[in-house]
Amino acid sequence: MDPGMNHLLKWGIENSSTAAPSPDAPPPRPLDPAILQAIFGGPSDADLMKQSMAAITSSDITLENKLIAFDNFEQLIESIDNANNLEPLGLWTPLVELLKDEEGQLRRMAAWCVGTAVQNNEKAQERALVMGAIPALVKMTVEETDENIRRKALYALSSEMRNYQPATDTAIKALPERLRTKGSVDAADMEAVDGVITRLRERK
Repeated sequence: MDPGMNHLLKWGIENSSTAAPSPDAPPPRPLDPAILQAIFGGPSDADLMKQSMAAITSSDITLENKLIAFDNFEQLIESIDNANNLEPLGLWTPLVELLKDEEGQLRRMAAWCVGTAVQNNEKAQERALVMGAIPALVKMTVEETDENIRRKALYALSSEMRNYQPATDTAIKALPERLRTKGSVDAADMEAVDGVITRLRERK
């Protein structure tokens, strides 16, 4: 029997009874939405992520609809499993490229998504580092004139640096000389990382 159907049958048996329920009985266990999706069809999160990125990078889609697709994409990668799927789905490359897009609102959303993906996720932090996100984020924090865009870039850079030493070392090297700290910064020292981000925020 198909595993999904087997789970559905088991759930039905566990949650069906002709007798009146006991007040002490535990509440019915909800059916996993992933099982329902597997049985009845519908796009997976991976499919939705790819569709969102296709819309974001399409020349035929309006900016308004690209931003809606980007918002959907950001919500999807709040799940650490989906964030870790960015690599096998080939989505890190277009996401990092969008940090350099000529449209500021797309740069803002790209930075937001990078920050969401790497937050407390070393696997994603490593991918963002390898894909060259850090120099692009540093450039945004230093050169952007729109404070909304800068805030998202600072958020992404802070999330990338925390507790991941290779990213912190790379970020420090990418800083303009006037903003660099003397000596190394310990990625596990939140106060030290905050100090770097504060100097970037104030650009001094």
